[in-house]
Amino acid sequence: MDGDLGDFLRSRRGRIRPEDLGLPSYGRRRVPGLRREEVAQLAGVSVDYYVRLEQGRGQHVSDAVLDAVARVLQLDETEHAYLRTVARPRRRGARRPEAARVRTGVQALLDSMDRTPAFVMNARMDVLAWNSLADAMNGYSRTAPADRNIPRQVFLDPGAHTVFPDWPDIAAQAAAHLRLSAGHRPDDARLDALIGELSVKSPDFRRLWADHQVKACMSGTKRVRHPLTGLLSLPFETLTVPADPEQTVVVYTPEPGSDAAEQLALLGSWATAEV
Repeated sequence: MDGDLGDFLRSRRGRIRPEDLGLPSYGRRRVPGLRREEVAQLAGVSVDYYVRLEQGRGQHVSDAVLDAVARVLQLDETEHAYLRTVARPRRRGARRPEAARVRTGVQALLDSMDRTPAFVMNARMDVLAWNSLADAMNGYSRTAPADRNIPRQVFLDPGAHTVFPDWPDIAAQAAAHLRLSAGHRPDDARLDALIGELSVKSPDFRRLWADHQVKACMSGTKRVRHPLTGLLSLPFETLTVPADPEQTVVVYTPEPGSDAAEQLALLGSWATAEV
């Protein structure tokens, strides 16, 4: 993941118009956005110091400097936290070991949700466990373990555009979530391999990855087209497993009595009949 800090800062200063910060634009610029000299001036640091930061040579940069740069570049809360992470990457081995399996109690929690699809994923967005309704909706038990990965499904499955009517949004969210995970896991060889595979096989992923968006997709609404029920519009929430913070529980939460709830009830009945 070398170069992430510089690429991220360049992408963010490229989206800021000088006039938005009260600076003269001096006519047409060779590249859009702020110059490094302007970021340094507005952040209150020397140009040489900021250049070294973009080059990844600012390992001992202070919070005050990073906060000032974040203010100038108008970073949101997630981007600001990402900047701090990639500016001062943790030493190898400092990250808490990843739990290889989902605990029995967490699986029991999933199974108790008989009216809502729910599953557990890790930082690479591998699906590790699921309940019966999530299986009926996504077919996890019929999928090879290596393919139970959300970005791989979104970018490499030929049917993804049909399954996800809002595919551009889903793809952007997946890439932004992976970018955020990569910042926190600079020594994750399996995550690097996944990013490399997607970059080689998917032009769409390469384009989105180069945009350096970072975002934790914690809640929202996902539209999914299922061959039995048709189009499902499903709100969702995510929860971190306290004992295993590398794992996240994703729960779809349709409103009782809604069309989505009735469609899921039909899907659950069908799945039960198939057993």
